[in-house]
Amino acid sequence: MSRHTPSMSLMVAAARKAARGLQRDFGEVEQLQVSLKGPANFVSAADRKAEKVLFQELSKGRPGYGFLMEEGGEIEGADKSHRWIIDPLDGTTNFLHGIPMFAISIALEREGQLVAGLVYNPISDEMFIAEKGQGAFLNDRRLRVSARRELAQAVVATGIPHIGRPGHDRFAKELGVVMNEVAGVRRMGAASLDLAYVAAGRFDAYWEAGLAPWDMAAGIVIVREAGGFVSGFDGRDTMLATGNIIAGNDILSHKLGDVLKKAHRSA
Repeated sequence: MSRHTPSMSLMVAAARKAARGLQRDFGEVEQLQVSLKGPANFVSAADRKAEKVLFQELSKGRPGYGFLMEEGGEIEGADKSHRWIIDPLDGTTNFLHGIPMFAISIALEREGQLVAGLVYNPISDEMFIAEKGQGAFLNDRRLRVSARRELAQAVVATGIPHIGRPGHDRFAKELGVVMNEVAGVRRMGAASLDLAYVAAGRFDAYWEAGLAPWDMAAGIVIVREAGGFVSGFDGRDTMLATGNIIAGNDILSHKLGDVLKKAHRSA
C-alpha cells in the first residue's frame, strides 16, 4: 500500500513470514514441544522460532538496528538511535491451549521515541499498524478509539496476574473497584491485542500492571495514532519504565485512572 514507509513494509513482511510458522504450529498445538520457563509461564519452540525469523528479517532489512526481545533479551546495534522491540508470541498460554487470541508484536523506537507499531493475529489475519503522525489502521481500515464518555457504558479490558507473578492482592482490589463502575470487564490474555482492540474501539479502555516493554510498545503507538490516550498509573508517560498502563479515549482513561487511584489508596 502506498502509505507504508519502507520501515513499515519491512515490519509487515517480517510479521507475515514469522506468522506462517505460528499458524502451522497452532494447527498441531498438541504436538508442540514445550519447555517451562517458570510457574505457568510457558515458552514454546514456536515462540523461539518466530523470534528468530523476525530477528533475521529485520536485521537484513535494517542492519545495525538494536533489538529488545522477549526471548533474546537486549542486543545493542551499531546504530544507537534505532531499536526494534519485539514479542514474537504474545499470548503464549492461549496459543498452547488452542485459544486463537495471540499476536506478533513489533515496535520501532527512534531516539528513545516509539515511532511505529504492528500487532498481528495470524489466526484472524488482523493486522493492526500505526506510524507516528500517519494514523492507525486495521488491514486497510482507519481506526478510531471509542467515543464513549461514561464508565457505566464502557467495556474495559485488563490482565490478571497468574501464579508466580506478584500483585494478586493489588489486582483484586483494582478489579473490585472497577467492576462497580463499568458495563463489563474482559480478560483476553494478550496485552498487545488488548491495546489494538482499544484502538479499534472494541474495548473502551484497558489497564494492566507489571507488563514488559515488548508487551505494550507496539500497542502504545497504535492507540495514540487512533486518537487515544496512553499513560502509566501516574498519568504520565511512564509505561515502559513502570510496566503499568492505562489506555482509552482521553476522558475514559482519566476516569479509569481516578478509579484505580481509589483502589490503590485502600490497598
